Amino acid sequence: MNILIINGPNLNLLGTRDTGTYGNETLPDVENWISKTFPEHNFTFFQSNIEGELITKIQETLTSQIDGLIVNLGGYSHSSVALRDALDPVLIPKIEVHISNIHARESFREQTITGSVMNGIITGFGKHSYLLGVQAVEHLSKNK
Repeated sequence: MNILIINGPNLNLLGTRDTGTYGNETLPDVENWISKTFPEHNFTFFQSNIEGELITKIQETLTSQIDGLIVNLGGYSHSSVALRDALDPVLIPKIEVHISNIHARESFREQTITGSVMNGIITGFGKHSYLLGVQAVEHLSKNK
């Protein structure tokens, strides 16, 4: 299975930014861990702080051989109608993940604009949110 994992703004700072909330591991550490945990899948990882680049990468799934999409759009999850609109026509299994529990943080983080067009949202399990996201994509793919 080919799975694309997209990380949005500030996730390039994992391991250094607010380690009490996000942990000490870097984004490359998390990506390597995911790849080793699921060696049967082919992962493509993409990170950008730029909304337009994220939109372009999401739109590429419409014509690519990607079987599942996992996104952690960071703060854009709560504010970007444009990303929501880019995700809407994507028909492959798509899961939104958050490292922190967005419902235990500031009130503006409790709702996601993008979540309404996703198959599901996983939040609050640290880096394990990504693993649960992969398992959700597997489940959705088997039960089409």
